[in-house]
Amino acid sequence: MQPDKNTDTAEGDSANSNQAPVDALSMTPDEVEADKAANPTPEPKTTDPKTKKVSPIKKFFRKVNVYFLIFLLLIAVGGVITTVNYLNSQKAPPEAVIEDQGLTEDTLKELANSDASVGGTSQTLTIQGNAVIEGQTLMRGDLNVAGNFQSGGSIQGPELTISGKSNLNDTQINSLQVAQNTAIQGNTTLRDLSVAGSATFSGAVTAPQITVTRLVLSGNAVLEVPNHISFTGPSPSRSINSGVLGGGGSASVNGSDTTGSINVNTGGNPKTGCFSRINFRKAYNGTPHVIVSPVGTAAGKTQYYVDRDSSGFSICTAAPAPANQRFGFDYFVTN
Repeated sequence: MQPDKNTDTAEGDSANSNQAPVDALSMTPDEVEADKAANPTPEPKTTDPKTKKVSPIKKFFRKVNVYFLIFLLLIAVGGVITTVNYLNSQKAPPEAVIEDQGLTEDTLKELANSDASVGGTSQTLTIQGNAVIEGQTLMRGDLNVAGNFQSGGSIQGPELTISGKSNLNDTQINSLQVAQNTAIQGNTTLRDLSVAGSATFSGAVTAPQITVTRLVLSGNAVLEVPNHISFTGPSPSRSINSGVLGGGGSASVNGSDTTGSINVNTGGNPKTGCFSRINFRKAYNGTPHVIVSPVGTAAGKTQYYVDRDSSGFSICTAAPAPANQRFGFDYFVTN
């Protein structure tokens, strides 16, 4: 039998594999080439590193500055807040809803017999019929009257403010202050009237007594006094020169700085000169005008004259007055 070639070959390979490796130095060049051909040297594998993929968000953050993004975020938040505030301002404010509540007869009876609180501050009490309150009524809030307000008695209060027109029949006011114009068409009775500024009356003014510090008539004004004119005031002082009036002579004054009378009694053997001096209680700003008129026959026979200045005047004679006579002089002084 011929041996199987495949079996021999396998056995030969097995025998060769069990043999020790042959050293390259003991091999001939042909054997080396044959060995290279039988056992080719594997090429080294090249392992390329895997390329890592970068996300688009990271690429965007690498290109854009972070502070700029924060700035854009703040602008966006401010725009949203502004828009919300504007939309809220355009909305109409909600109207307050006041709930209505009716009162039954049973409720009214309970109120008549005891103290009770009805409703709250957000509710409205509506009385459709007439209401009579016999006792006192206290309102802690404002009182608004849509219709007419009538009071059978007095109205007392620290302040009374009326914004519209008011018709008052009989009104007693202790102190009245008017900030703007006041028009009074009917009769007005004032006990005391004090005007700090100017006052203009287009019509007639009738008063039993008017006391003014200074009365000025402007333009072509006319002063008409149908009755008497009286100039009152304290009496001026006087001084007498007895030597001019003669022995036993005397004189007296009755009147004021404006008008008055001088009574003279001459004695024996009168002489020439100023026999009476009138001193004003209040001196004039300049030399006044003094008008003197004689009273009686003896005064008419006297050659008198006046010596005047701002503080008073004197009545003098250019010739001796009649002796033992009684006469007088009236005077009127203007500035």
